[in-house]
Amino acid sequence: MTRIGALGARIGALGARLGVDSRASGAWALYDWANSAFATTVVAAVFPVYYESVIGAGLSGNLASVYFGYTTAVGLALVALASPVLGTLADRYRAKKRFLAGFVALGVVSTAGLFLAGEGAVLYASALFVLANMGFVGANVFYDSLLSHVASDADKLSTAGFAVGYLGGGILLVGNLAWILSPATFGFADADVATRAALLSVAVWWAVFSLPLFAYVDEPPADTTDGATAPESERSSPVVTAVRRLRTTAADMREYPDLLLFLGAFLLYADGIGTIIRMASIYGSEIGIGRTGIVGALVLVQFLGVPFAFLFGSLPGRRIGLAAGGIALTTKRAIYLGLAVYVGISVGGFFMTKTWHFWALAVAVATVQGGTQALSRSLYAALSPPDKSAEFFSFFSISSKLAGVVGPALFAFVGQLTGSSRYSIVSLLVFFLGGAALLSRVDVDAGRRAVRDGPAPATADPDAGSRPAEGGS
Repeated sequence: MTRIGALGARIGALGARLGVDSRASGAWALYDWANSAFATTVVAAVFPVYYESVIGAGLSGNLASVYFGYTTAVGLALVALASPVLGTLADRYRAKKRFLAGFVALGVVSTAGLFLAGEGAVLYASALFVLANMGFVGANVFYDSLLSHVASDADKLSTAGFAVGYLGGGILLVGNLAWILSPATFGFADADVATRAALLSVAVWWAVFSLPLFAYVDEPPADTTDGATAPESERSSPVVTAVRRLRTTAADMREYPDLLLFLGAFLLYADGIGTIIRMASIYGSEIGIGRTGIVGALVLVQFLGVPFAFLFGSLPGRRIGLAAGGIALTTKRAIYLGLAVYVGISVGGFFMTKTWHFWALAVAVATVQGGTQALSRSLYAALSPPDKSAEFFSFFSISSKLAGVVGPALFAFVGQLTGSSRYSIVSLLVFFLGGAALLSRVDVDAGRRAVRDGPAPATADPDAGSRPAEGGS
């Protein structure tokens, strides 16, 4: 008993260091374990390949990739348009868990329905994929809104959720890969049946591991702002409130020009990153990479991504190169490094023909994917005034969803125009190069001064057009 008690104490201490210091915070983090299965198996790895090779097998040329790109864009657009209103509802009403449950149910049922999608069921599968995406992202709006109510240290608990999600999604993906590689071993007739079972397993996983959140996280009180406590007849509609909040936040952000420039840069290159995540599998399938090769590479990304995210995140402050002590890496320069790798991935993707090419590019993605996005988030936080951080990050989230529609739509349009998704991959250079160009105009030191001392009063600035190329970070 003494040993068991000591082990329990150590586990409790470790949990506390990670921000998981209560039953409610543990249940909250476990939801990341639940829904990350959808992000890995359905969005990134298994379903895109099944869509191209089975569901869209009767489509000519690269039409399966084109349709999948448009389907992804439509789902993201619907979620992006709804997100501000959903956020207002999450803040206003004492019903966060009910809204969360509704969207989880939408996602789970739609994902389970993909089990029935066979060859030729393009419209059926596309419609369910749109609905499942809406359930996934819509649920996250309300899930995220619970964080501050369950966390003693929001940064630590958020990171713990991210890590748990990576692990949970990776574990199920490994199991799904085993089914697909050796279907007979697990009692499946063939790889197609195993794939459909994998999609069904995501729905079960998502539903089961969501239950602790509903059991142990209490419903937080309603927001008292925006007339939330006024009689229903006197409240403005959620749509009006959402638009008013966005307008107010946009006006506030204009006082921080370097933050606005960075947001523009981030929206560009993050759209490119998101498009690669969502379209890589179906592109690989289109050009002849086998299903097991694709899913295996994405399993590799899932597990390499965690250590490389920490490694890449440690780059700021280090020096690279040999001449005169090397070049000091700032956060901004580290992001440049990540974008340079993504430029190489886009160009390399155009010439990819063999499975090992896909694996090599997957490793390249793993080295920079998590780190680039983590450093971007930390730089955005550094350029945001602390008293407006929640407001500005809400704008950041909504803007990201809106901008994220463009990449898959461009991928589909270029593929439809040229008849080959190779040109679609290369078209993503516009996001990485455009993002890098905007990033070069961000003066990080000036942005941090504005946060520390308050925004400078509006004055005529004859040098406004000549911003430093780097700026400290």
